[in-house]
This record gives sequence, structure tokens and C-alpha cells, in this order.
Amino acid sequence: MIIASLFEKRSAGIYHNTAAIIDADGKLLGKYRKMHVPDDPLYHEKFYFTPGDLGFQAWTTAQGKIGVCVCWDQWYPEAARLTALRGAEIIFYPTAIGWHPSEKKKFGAAQYSAWETIQRSHAIANGCYVAAANRVGHEVPPLTASGRSDGIEFWGQSFICGPDGEVIAKGSMDREEIVIGDVEWDRVNEHRTHWPFLRDRRVDAYAGLEKRMID
Repeated sequence: MIIASLFEKRSAGIYHNTAAIIDADGKLLGKYRKMHVPDDPLYHEKFYFTPGDLGFQAWTTAQGKIGVCVCWDQWYPEAARLTALRGAEIIFYPTAIGWHPSEKKKFGAAQYSAWETIQRSHAIANGCYVAAANRVGHEVPPLTASGRSDGIEFWGQSFICGPDGEVIAKGSMDREEIVIGDVEWDRVNEHRTHWPFLRDRRVDAYAGLEKRMID
């Protein structure tokens, strides 16, 4: 199975950050368009990308049912939950995140810890596997009239964690690698049975989640 990230041109002026999901037999199962589009220093994605309009999805593969979200989506519990409610047993997060070098000494450890913690939390709360594939390397943009930025130092450390949040495989910070971990599909059913967070949700009490703020 391949999850291929691409710059999708939908029409003139409308582009999506898209992942194509291809099964082991080469069949295109579908695509996911990134729902949450950031605008942070050196991540000016709102200038390029239109937010996704295909919703949160899951696809049945020869091994199990998978979900895919993209990068900034990984910070949102709503995205993970809705993907899991579609039946996903593992959620993949193709990612490009790292440090601003000038901030790394002061904030670097806390920033990385938050990134890993939120995704392990998605696994626990939804009783599923999570696989985050992150870039490595240091990318510096070209010199401009205003000078040169220090760029982004991608922190790598791609990882796979199980339904209990345990990290079962992890890559390095500075090398391109293939990270391999064993996925035991029966563990998803086991955890959703014995830690029944999906069962005990108070769906009658969650009105307001669809609003930006509640007064």
C-alpha cells in the first residue's frame, strides 16, 4: 500500500494538499484532501491551498481499514475521532514539521514532545494504531530582498504507536529511513472492547462542537 502526497490542481486557482491512497494491488482506493490548512512562519499554506472538502474517511485494504490525515490535521482530536468512527484501525499522518533553528534550544524539546504526545493520545482515545511519517533535513529558502531565513530543521523521528499509545517503532532525527513495525489488527478490537471510549461517548451532550466558539 502507498500513501502518496501530492499538490492537486483542481482548477485554476484552486489547489489542495492531497494524499492518494493506493492499495497493494495498485488500485486507487481514493484520496484525502487536507482539511486544516495552517498559516505559520514559513508554513504559508493558506496562500496555496484550499481546505479539503471530502471529509474524514477510511478505506478497506487487504490488511485492514486505514484512515489518512495530513500534517496540521494531526493536532485536531476531532479529525482523529471522525476518522476512527469511519472504521479506521490505523491512521496515517504524512507530515513535514520541525524547528525554527533560533527557537530550538529554548522550545525544541517541548515542541517535539507535544507533537508526539498528541498523536499517541489519538491512538489511545480511539483504540487504533497511528503512524506518523515526518521529514528529515534542514531546508533554507532562497535569499530574498528582506534577507535569508534560517529555514526549518525537520525533526524526523517518524513513529508507529499502538492502541495503548506505546511507540512500537521509531526513526532517527537526521537520516532518511524506512520505519517498520508490526501491526496486530486484533489489538484494535481488543482495546475498543476493554477501553470502550467509543461506546461510552455522550453523543447526546456534544452539541456545540460544530461552532467556532460557544458564548
